Amino acid sequence: MKKSLVLVAFAIMSFCSFSQNPEPVYLWPDKVPGETDSKHDPVQTPNKDGNVIRLTDVTNPAFLVFKPANDKNNAAGVIICPGGAYNILSFDKEGTEIAAWLTNQGFTAFVLEYRVPKKQEGALMDIQRAIRIIRNDATNYGLQPNKLGVIGFSAGGSLSARAATLSAKKTYSPVDKADSVSCRPDFALLIYPAYLDLGTNRALTPELTINQITPPIFIFATADDNYSNGALVMTTALRDAKLPVELHFLAKGGHGYGLRTGNIAGETWPKLAEIWLKNIIGGK
Repeated sequence: MKKSLVLVAFAIMSFCSFSQNPEPVYLWPDKVPGETDSKHDPVQTPNKDGNVIRLTDVTNPAFLVFKPANDKNNAAGVIICPGGAYNILSFDKEGTEIAAWLTNQGFTAFVLEYRVPKKQEGALMDIQRAIRIIRNDATNYGLQPNKLGVIGFSAGGSLSARAATLSAKKTYSPVDKADSVSCRPDFALLIYPAYLDLGTNRALTPELTINQITPPIFIFATADDNYSNGALVMTTALRDAKLPVELHFLAKGGHGYGLRTGNIAGETWPKLAEIWLKNIIGGK
């Protein structure tokens, strides 16, 4: 299983300018809670539109580890949640390419393979478990345990928002000592997030619990994105609760651009996020 996942990762790397030997870490040593299918490698779909590698049928959730150069390491980590409507994972455009951007800034990046398709509850278990594993093993990853955040795109933005607002929710029974540590991310970045306005009259999605333990959040969206109302209602909820939030809202850009060039939104948000991240990490 490990060898196969590494081979998938190497294939993905060939599409990027970024090249590292990723280290897969599986989240669940025994049975995956709530999962009915047996563990197997994720499936790459035949759809390569937009030069994107899409993975689906994830039954053995894992993360791949990408490390910065030693002289750049800022002792902070970010878990990356690719988008894909909770059906697939846009694994390079919203995963490994984001890892390259983060490691260049000094972050250790963790690309999360959470459960798909249509396994939202399982996905929440997966990100909570990933945060705990990484924080519990922070020293070995060269991290400070209070400098671990999440970034997500589209459905991955939804999952990152859920991780940021539902850290008090017990989604699975403890597996090992890692589950005794907090699953609250220290910060979150939501890039063109989806599914944040599923409440009545497009209000905030009811499960998202905004309270005083909600971490600082950076949100980026565009007016011509069909999902962008969620960015506005999430920002309003955080502002009303007097919690730290930074919103950037462009006129155009659409949805699903990652950080690829040729799209004004894709070229803008990384610059703004870099500034925000430096302020967040510098303040810890």
